[in-house]
Amino acid sequence: MTVREPTPRDSVRAEIREFLSSRRARITPEQAGLPTYGGERRRVPGLRREETALLVGVSPQYYIRLERGDATGVSDSVIDGIAHALRLDDAERAHLLDLLRTANTPSRAAKRPSGATDRVRATIRRLVDAMPTVPAVVLNGRLDVLAVNALGRALFCPWYDAGLPVNNARLVFFDPRASVLFRDWDTVANDTVALLRGEAGRVPYDRQLSDLVGELSTRSEDFRVRWAAHDVRIHNTGVKKLHHPVVGDLDLPFESLPVDPGATTNLVTYLPEPGTPTEDALALLASWAASEAGTAGDEAANQRMR
Repeated sequence: MTVREPTPRDSVRAEIREFLSSRRARITPEQAGLPTYGGERRRVPGLRREETALLVGVSPQYYIRLERGDATGVSDSVIDGIAHALRLDDAERAHLLDLLRTANTPSRAAKRPSGATDRVRATIRRLVDAMPTVPAVVLNGRLDVLAVNALGRALFCPWYDAGLPVNNARLVFFDPRASVLFRDWDTVANDTVALLRGEAGRVPYDRQLSDLVGELSTRSEDFRVRWAAHDVRIHNTGVKKLHHPVVGDLDLPFESLPVDPGATTNLVTYLPEPGTPTEDALALLASWAASEAGTAGDEAANQRMR
């Protein structure tokens, strides 16, 4: 008997089932305002499918089909009902929509979003380089570093010293120096996995992304545990807490801006609060980076003269 190999669409439908199951598991009937029955042994830690269907306002059969990825023609009101019943935040709701859309799109028609590319326009590169006092990095949805300016390279020294491409997820989970550079490594690790999980929902047929996730899952228990949680997150702004080997601790607010509408490639900038020790440390880092660049330039010139 021949066993059929799972297709990419099968994998997406399995992702829908696991994602919704994990969200149901977070909510008890009491929290949802549903009656519980004394003495009943529940086999699930949270809501059952039937209870979720009741909260959403659909039949149990329909909800079970939806959770299995068969959601052709699902209405916005049903999506809103699921988001309300399972208390999905904006990132989780968007992730569910991405998964449902892909599950009902033929594989041959599923493409990366328009604007998603690993190439950086020359104007974006010039913009990055034109910010000498602001660390700036361009990342795609897989967290590959596509471009970085001089201060960004100094900020993440020595990771970016060897040149690009570099993948931030590999650095966070494979490089032992990450736990020193990131003073809140657990938060960074959680955010990294959540960003990759969201990207996997948007572009589940991206072979490079699936290979990256497979590599991370195989080599890192920390990644594997976090990936199994199915958490997603919108990560457009926040504060990176770093410990730099030259200038010490830095608390750097960041902004992540898409380089094109609908793109998963973002320009990330790090701007210290005015009048803070971090602003002084970043200025010192810029001076150190300029000095290092000058020394390197002098050495290169001397080599050429010999």
